[in-house]
Amino acid sequence: MQLPEELRYIQNSFKAVKTTNTRLDGKVCVISGTTSGVGYQAARCLAEGGAHLVMICRNEDKARVVQAELKQDFNASSDIVIADLQYLSQVAHAAQSIAAAYPQIHILINNAGLFNKRHRLTPDGYEMTFGVIHLASFLLTHCLLDNLKQGQPARVIDINSEAHRFGGLNLKDLDWKKRPYIGLRAYGAAKIAQILTAQVLAEVLQGSAVTVNLMHPGAVRTNIGMNNPILYRLYNRYLLRWFLKDPTRSGKAIYYLAAAPELQTVSGQYFNMTTQETAASYILKDRWRQGIYEYSMEQIKPYLEGKS
Repeated sequence: MQLPEELRYIQNSFKAVKTTNTRLDGKVCVISGTTSGVGYQAARCLAEGGAHLVMICRNEDKARVVQAELKQDFNASSDIVIADLQYLSQVAHAAQSIAAAYPQIHILINNAGLFNKRHRLTPDGYEMTFGVIHLASFLLTHCLLDNLKQGQPARVIDINSEAHRFGGLNLKDLDWKKRPYIGLRAYGAAKIAQILTAQVLAEVLQGSAVTVNLMHPGAVRTNIGMNNPILYRLYNRYLLRWFLKDPTRSGKAIYYLAAAPELQTVSGQYFNMTTQETAASYILKDRWRQGIYEYSMEQIKPYLEGKS
């Protein structure tokens, strides 16, 4: 039985993950958040496929462990760039160092994220979930656009979530200062912002060989949300995780989106793992797209101009 379009994501989540034998030897892949969960598994798949990884991580000790594993298991070459994505100045600095070291970038995967139960602000004053998931990845992408164009055909993949269906985006209250804070809706708002701006960027890049797509990595076990109070951490560790799948399948799905030849010209699309689907229709409003894109560009403008 075919479900209505708005519920089709439920069926899509049970579909087999598509794979590709295409290798990525010689390709430079920048990826954030590789020390655990989805990012860790994606890094392993990309390393096995021959990509040179540039891993943006917050914890250097954990990053070094992952780097050593990738070298031992796949003889993979990789570099580590340390940045806390709560600070846009650190994102910009990391991007500048990457841009200088790698004139050509072939793949950018914006994976790092977080989930907060309570209202928190970044040191820059943004609601933290929105700041880390959306603004940090938006800034990183725009800082590296010239390098991606030099490396074209190139791909940008934003790790998104079906949680965008929770809603929560309010262009007049992006930092949740006027509304009661609901963690799931704040998470949804950040993911909606990511979808809308990615779609606009895909249109901006039409005519180039740089594509921009988004993907839901599946309901899998990760450490996201483990920064919350102890009751949530216990709930996550001892109850929720029993209902979640192994993130290795997410790593394989990300590799497919990064390497599959049949996706070389596909852009501006949303994938549930490797199945293309339509994001929640109620968020796809032109005024929202332009509004959030213009707001986001205004926030990152000082960093693009080198005034951070």
